[in-house]
Amino acid sequence: MSGELASWIAIVGIALTSIATRGSFVIFGARLALPPLVEQALRFAPAAVLGAIVAPALLLKGGHADLSAGNHRLIAAVLAGVLMWRTRSMMATIAGGMVALTLLRLYA
Repeated sequence: MSGELASWIAIVGIALTSIATRGSFVIFGARLALPPLVEQALRFAPAAVLGAIVAPALLLKGGHADLSAGNHRLIAAVLAGVLMWRTRSMMATIAGGMVALTLLRLYA
C-alpha cells in the first residue's frame, strides 16, 4: 500500500470516528442518561484539558522541567495568576501576562 493511500485511509477513518462519536449524542439525545457521578466528573473535563495543554508549555524547556528564574513563561504565568487573584479581570490578566512575558524576554 502506498503512503498516499495509507494517508487517505487514515483521514477517512478519523473522520468517520469523529462523526460517529459526535453524532451519537444527537442520535441518542435524552435517551442516554449518564450516571450522576459521571456527569459531575465531566464538569471538570475542560479545566483538566486546559491544564494538560498549559502545564507543559510553562514547565518544560527542551523536554526537561525548568523551574529556574530563567523560565520567563513560568514567571509571567505566576504574575498573571496573582493579577487574576487581585483584580478578577480576565482582560487585565491576559494583558498583564503578555506584558510581563514581553518585558522578561526583552530585558531579562
